[in-house]
Amino acid sequence: MKNDSRSRVRPLLDRLQRLIASEDWADDLNPAQRSALGYLVRANRFSRSPSQVADYLCTTRGTASQTLKALEKKGLIERSASDGDKRTISYDVTQAGFGVAGRMDALDNALERLDTESGAALENTLSELIRLQLAARGFRSFGLCRTCKYHRTAEAGLYCTLLQVDLTAEQANELCHEHAAA
Repeated sequence: MKNDSRSRVRPLLDRLQRLIASEDWADDLNPAQRSALGYLVRANRFSRSPSQVADYLCTTRGTASQTLKALEKKGLIERSASDGDKRTISYDVTQAGFGVAGRMDALDNALERLDTESGAALENTLSELIRLQLAARGFRSFGLCRTCKYHRTAEAGLYCTLLQVDLTAEQANELCHEHAAA
């Protein structure tokens, strides 16, 4: 992208970020809590630990932990310990959490008004921009399972060759911290 385009696009992204953040102060949540809740709604069962939330949100483990505690206190998520190791915890979204996360806001309404071609172009452009940012900073992609090099489709169904687990169609559309570009 040429410098003149960069000087026009960057302020647009900044303005959009501010508009989104201003709406994120609803339902007794702050923007960090809303982002964490949104991530947990989309994350697969292997990607819901505090450290993975921190990685996805590009924040510290301590900040993510405090955010998760606030969401738990509000009844939007529940903590569960691993059967094998009680020190390993993850979070599940409650019905109340799904309700809050599923509420439409002005951005959702605006996105719904985009025609299919514009929506797809925006998705592709933003995905590429995020991919470049993550690569430049050395962060994980947290992509959808179905776009991962470990995802397989066979006669028996969907399968993750890395984690060696069967997957449902719904799970193939969830975020995974183990994602690797195909």
